[in-house]
Amino acid sequence: MARAQGARAQMALAFETSYGTPPAGGFTRMPFASTTLGAEQPLISSELLGYGRDPLAPVRDAVTADGAVVVPIDARAFGFWLKAAFGTPTTTGTDPYTHEFVSGGWSLPSLSIETAMPEVPRYAIYSGCVVDQISWEMNRAGLLTATVNLVAQGETTGTTSTAGTLAEIDLLRFGHFNGSIRRNGVALGNVISTQITYANGLDRIETIRADGKIDGADPGMAALTGSLEVRFADTVLLTQAVNGTECELEFAYTLATGESFTLTAHAVHLPKPRIEIAGPQGIQASFDWQASKGISPARMCTAVLINDVAGY
Repeated sequence: MARAQGARAQMALAFETSYGTPPAGGFTRMPFASTTLGAEQPLISSELLGYGRDPLAPVRDAVTADGAVVVPIDARAFGFWLKAAFGTPTTTGTDPYTHEFVSGGWSLPSLSIETAMPEVPRYAIYSGCVVDQISWEMNRAGLLTATVNLVAQGETTGTTSTAGTLAEIDLLRFGHFNGSIRRNGVALGNVISTQITYANGLDRIETIRADGKIDGADPGMAALTGSLEVRFADTVLLTQAVNGTECELEFAYTLATGESFTLTAHAVHLPKPRIEIAGPQGIQASFDWQASKGISPARMCTAVLINDVAGY
């Protein structure tokens, strides 16, 4: 008897032309580390009395389809997730291509994502997937991954794949040692770690339908937030926090072969942190920053991916 194993699991995605309708083809095999994407339907215990101490049968509640996918931050496949989070990029150049993604768009593309467990077999396709949030951490060492939170319209399962022939992408992965942080164009030193979260603030359209699915997931107010954990060696960030001014922060990864990914927050605000002396070790400070719409350019953030992919 075959048993499902994560090592044999696969994931493929394609962008939808019409929300909630999986395309007939055009799926791409995607690298991923783990996923919680799925549909669930809880049971509501019966509240009725008069039939003794043993409860009556429960009632099924509404279906919820959502979850997260942990993916590598790489020079090629990560562009699909950036497109889902920000919208279609502006692409210029010819190998290398420069893909520019900007915040503030009024609509977001939807995805169909198929997860496969071929040994059972179980093929689940999640239609109407929209990115609610994408986040990652910058550290000195370890594997570099991002967590993509999705809201889906529904789940359809079967014993055969409906994704057709999958397009393949050669992984070209960034590492933490490829990372850098710049403040107003100058390298920012003494940073131990940083966390970055871009959120679309999705609003589920939960109308009454016979199939139990939602009507859509509309983008609300976007947010770009994070934290900077720094060794307290100078007062540059503290002075900015006290004065209530803003700065530009640039988070970047660059490979020796020229591929790069850069996220620039154009107007970052810092809170005044508590500076604690916890013992004889080095003193650290944590800044939980927030980004807002800048003046030039007039947007909150810009993500730029440079690679050999012609378009997303």
